[in-house]
Amino acid sequence: MNRKLKLWDAVMLVMGSMIGSGIFIVSADMMRNLGSGFWLIVVWIITGIMTIAAAISYGELSALFPKAGGQYTYITKIFGKMTGFLYGWGLFTVIQTGTIAAVAMAFSKFTAYLIPSLNEAAPIFQQGTFQITWIQILSIGIILLLTFINTKGMKNGKIVQDIFTASKVIALLGIIVLGFILVKNSHWAENMSFGTQAFQNLKNTSWQPISGVTLLGGIAAAMVGSVFSSVAWENVTFMSGEIENPKKNVVKSMVLGTSVVMVLYLLINLVYLNVLDRNGIAFATNDRTAVAASQQIFGSVGTVIIAILVMISTFGCINGLVFAGSRVFQTMAKDGLFFKAAIENNKNDVPEKSLWMQGGWACVLALSGQYGDLLDMISFVIVLFYMITVFGVIYLRFKSPDLERPYKTWLYPITPLLYLIIGTTFCVLLIFYKPQYTWPGFILILIGVPVYLSINRNQQSKNEP
Repeated sequence: MNRKLKLWDAVMLVMGSMIGSGIFIVSADMMRNLGSGFWLIVVWIITGIMTIAAAISYGELSALFPKAGGQYTYITKIFGKMTGFLYGWGLFTVIQTGTIAAVAMAFSKFTAYLIPSLNEAAPIFQQGTFQITWIQILSIGIILLLTFINTKGMKNGKIVQDIFTASKVIALLGIIVLGFILVKNSHWAENMSFGTQAFQNLKNTSWQPISGVTLLGGIAAAMVGSVFSSVAWENVTFMSGEIENPKKNVVKSMVLGTSVVMVLYLLINLVYLNVLDRNGIAFATNDRTAVAASQQIFGSVGTVIIAILVMISTFGCINGLVFAGSRVFQTMAKDGLFFKAAIENNKNDVPEKSLWMQGGWACVLALSGQYGDLLDMISFVIVLFYMITVFGVIYLRFKSPDLERPYKTWLYPITPLLYLIIGTTFCVLLIFYKPQYTWPGFILILIGVPVYLSINRNQQSKNEP
């Protein structure tokens, strides 16, 4: 592959893939689970530490295996083809494609703020509870458009990514600054007055004090939102084969990109705490905390401002996910673990068929309406694979100590162990206190086992004389 992506492009890919629609809505559910400005900030800080620690740890693997496929390649090289396939299986079935579908739907729903007829229009088709709406059609159109743009060559996808990522970062910085300058009635002192006390009000009835194991469960439930808003930075590793000097630039882009995004996320939440009271954050209409905050900052025009910002943000996010994900499925195909057609590059030197396979399944998920339920339950699986990959850094140090490592994890072994401790705590708490977030993800991955065994059996039969 031609290495056409520079460090700046890689950083834009990291940031653009991370910043989608999550930061504009997840704080509502987080506040319902914790009821305190203090704990809201603590959870975002924990998530930031986790994310940056993982990015730093991944850097060692990106320098060891500077090839397309990224995390899939790392897992396959360290733990074998079956483990690698299960990651790729989860990525194709819902992690990458489901996220594309969900972010495309967010784009369409915020477009409906500007074009109300999209919401008011009757469904195109309805059978029982299943329906096809114009919002779904617009979402599919956006997925197909960005897939098409990316089939026309690396340059097109790169330009879209750079422009839209830079635009949304500038817009977020503007809201952060104006969120402290233009607001006359600050709720900061009120939201912080609870100190280390935590409360829960999941059904908009009354705030009940929580502590002990209930507080731990609340933190884990809140982290589902913050973690999901902070994933997809690893997409840059999928593009390693097309990044200049990947042994250095991939790790630089991950550390720089995740650090900037997590600081932005923390600052945006400080704006929410300054602009809105506890109920205003927790029970914002349709969980759109950013819309409620923007109305307080800018008045009636705030809804339009935030709708345009989310459209910019989600458009760039979808492009980053489409841009990068297809490279994993192409690498899997080369390993005999995905459709052979995905191997080929087109005349523009991009994996066109892999792009269309990814885009097609994302459209099916958008049409089905089931992506939302799947994604609510997938943060657990995402963290699980992050942990497997981070553990791979430690495992390789023992298994192959003499490997030449162009980059070594900063503060090893503290950094990977820190991620593993926080990640394990998060997963264990979810298993005990919020099992509905965990078992569907387990089932999804387990379904991949017979699929892998069937593929492996077919390969062996073909190789027999």
